[in-house]
Amino acid sequence: MFNILSYLLFLLVSSYITVDVGRRCYQAGKYYLEYLIHDSQLCQTINRILLGCYYLINLGYIAVSLTSWEQVNSIGQLLAVTAVRIGNMVLILCILHYINIFTLYFLRKNLTIK
Repeated sequence: MFNILSYLLFLLVSSYITVDVGRRCYQAGKYYLEYLIHDSQLCQTINRILLGCYYLINLGYIAVSLTSWEQVNSIGQLLAVTAVRIGNMVLILCILHYINIFTLYFLRKNLTIK
């Protein structure tokens, strides 16, 4: 019973985080990409690709995380296990986000089409 509750809580919170952060990064990413690359069509294409990759990575992590879930026997353990899984997801997404920003920043001269 506690496993099902922890799955549902994890899926609910991780789905909200995935959609909300993806939407925010997509909106803010337009301006960052236009600052780096002065071609709005290319910026839009890169931004859509990054959003698609973000959703795929997130869905993959959620699926893998559900397959290796420990047995949950109490409410305290439910909260602890779910919090650790959500924390891991957020840390991974944060690291990937900064890798994307730095990669685009360092490759901006190669991406700039005038």
